[in-house]
Order: sequence, then C-alpha cells, then structure tokens
Amino acid sequence: MSFEIALSGINAVNSELNTISNNIANAGTYGFKSSRTNFASTYAGTQPTGVEVGSMTQSLDVGGGVLTTGRGMDASIQGRGFFVTKDSSGAMQYTRVGIFNTSKDGYVTDSFGRKVQGYPMAPGSTVLGGLGDLTVPTGQVAAQASTKTQYVGNLSADWAAPAVTPFDKTNAQSFNGSMVTVVYDSLGAQHSLTQYFVKTGSNQVTAHYTFDGTDLAATTALNFGTDGQLTAPTTPVALALGTPAGASALSVNMDYTGTTQFAGQATTTVNATDGYASGTLTGVQLAEDGSVMAQYSNGQKQSVGKLALATFPNENALVPISDTSWTTSVDSGAPLFFTPGSGMAGKLTAGALEQSNVDMTAQLVNMMSAQRNYQANTKIISTESQLMQALMQAV
Repeated sequence: MSFEIALSGINAVNSELNTISNNIANAGTYGFKSSRTNFASTYAGTQPTGVEVGSMTQSLDVGGGVLTTGRGMDASIQGRGFFVTKDSSGAMQYTRVGIFNTSKDGYVTDSFGRKVQGYPMAPGSTVLGGLGDLTVPTGQVAAQASTKTQYVGNLSADWAAPAVTPFDKTNAQSFNGSMVTVVYDSLGAQHSLTQYFVKTGSNQVTAHYTFDGTDLAATTALNFGTDGQLTAPTTPVALALGTPAGASALSVNMDYTGTTQFAGQATTTVNATDGYASGTLTGVQLAEDGSVMAQYSNGQKQSVGKLALATFPNENALVPISDTSWTTSVDSGAPLFFTPGSGMAGKLTAGALEQSNVDMTAQLVNMMSAQRNYQANTKIISTESQLMQALMQAV
C-alpha cells in the first residue's frame, strides 16, 4: 500500500510542477493569469490511499501590472471583464490581451487575427448598434459645410474712429482691424470670410464682411457696456455668404459671445469654424471609454464603434485555451456584455497592456516545496523497497 500512496504523491506533485512551470514560462506573457494545483486526500472506506489533484484554481481576479506602450491600439482592462473575439470558425473566445490592429478589409482584429467584437456607431451618432464585428470605414470621410463660426477677441477701447469714410476694404485707413476665417462649402472647398472692424462710436464697433474678396451687404454693430462687456448682439448673427460654384448655398451663424472692449492691445483668442474638407483614413486609436476613433487626413476624428467586454457569473470555471484566451464551460455561465466602465465591466487604460500576474518569487518557493515533496515520496518508495528486500532475504 505504501508504494501506491507514494506513487499517488509523485503523480500529484508532477501535476503541481507542470502548473508551476507553466506559470513561470508565462511570466512575460501579456494578459496571462497564473493557476494553482489543489490537492485532495483519497480514501478507500476508512483506509487512506494517497492524494490526487482535486482542482485547479485560476487567479482571474488578480490583475497584472500595467505596461505603458504609447501605442494607440493597445488597451488594458482595469477590473473585471474580457475582450471578446471571434475566430475563423465563428467561435467566441475571451482574452485580457488588448493588442489590436485593423485588417486590410477594415475589421478590428487582435494580434492573432481574430475579429474583435463590439458595438458599431454611425459617424456623428452616439447610438450603439448590435454586438458584432467591429469595422472601420476605409473610404473617405465626406466634407461638411460650415454652419457656424466663432470669434472672441478684444476690440480695443483705444481705437479711434477711422479718418477715411465710408468703409473701403482696399483702404486700411477706413477700418481699425481685420480677421480672416476659413470656411468650407458642401464640397469641402475652402473660402475666406473676412471681418473688418470699424470704430463707429465710443462703445460700438461695426463689423463689415467680405466673402472671397466680394463685399457682403450685411454688417453687424457690436455694442459694449461701460464695463467693456458685449451687450449686443446676444445671439449668433446669420450671414448669407452666397453659392460657391458647384456647391450648395453657404450660410453661417457668427457668434461673438465673449468679445470685449477694453483699453490696450486688440487681441484674438478664438477664431473657429465647424466645417471641414473631405479626408482619407490615416489611423485608428482607442479611447478610454472603449471607443474606436478613426483619424482622417483633414484632422477629424470619428467614433465608429465601442469595444465590448464580457463578464461571467463564475469566471474561475472558464476553460483556458491557446493564445492566452479562455472559452466558456457549463459552469462558467453565459457571458454578460457591457461597454468599458459600465455595469460590471472594468475601465480601459488606452496605450497600455496588462502584464502577467505571475509572482515569480512565490512560484520559485512553490517549486522548491514541490521538489521536497517529490523527494520525500521517492524516499518512501526506496525505503519500502529496502524493507521488502530485507524481508525476502530473511525468508
């Protein structure tokens, strides 16, 4: 019986050594979770028969260190959850490794070529679609005509009324200052909207406008209080700019909110418009909320989807598979899908990766302990063999 008991101990320790060696081998593997072999005693009735491997425990709830990579398509999960991927056979696999890319077909994939699952979003919308393959549009982003502009500055109270009247854009002595704003038509072509500021009263400056050098009939009287703050207009001013060749009619709302009239130098702090030209895809980045941000050559960024994170009622029952991934089992329960930072899912850290949670010191101590246990069991077999040999010699 001692032979069988010692043999069961050797077999159990071999399983433990396999687990320890696997942990040590993956100490540098991103997203890896260490495991532990749990022993259980065995009996035949009341007679002890040795030991067996009772279970394997995964440390899925223990996070690894966070390594900052600075790469736009890397992400680590802080808290619960797994990235959701789909392999070529359509099977769902779950991983903590957030190394992503975009394929030539526009799919967001992980480092093993599996399609990443998430919620698509239409450009300009915040409504999430159904869970599925995340894709990034590979064509051009359409141009957007300007609809509003904003000017904020200080129109100096030290200005004197121009000596030359009436206003003439070709004569700098007929105005006090000017500012050019670039606007875009429906085809994405750039146009110049120029404002000419003329001091017309002690607390008033009148803005004259030209569009691509052509005078516009509209003018705007900017009135200020004795405290230097703008009192009128209090709402954006509608400006009809005309119809550029081949494009739709263009008009913008000019917002002067925040403009002041203080003594001293005239300054401009904001001169902005909301339109843009068409652009081609230049890159993709992940945001902290899991949004997949497409970047275009015109400087625009659009959210085209959000990553999905999966949590499980019993994460420890997930079955580890190759490529640092897990798959479901009967005991793990069905996955629950969330966006990062919502529900039970953790938040994301963009531009970073989760490192292995293997404690190398603890693993080496466990290995030494297992080695002693192995030697003790082999000693029992050796001693039993010697006893049997002595008994046979005595007979």
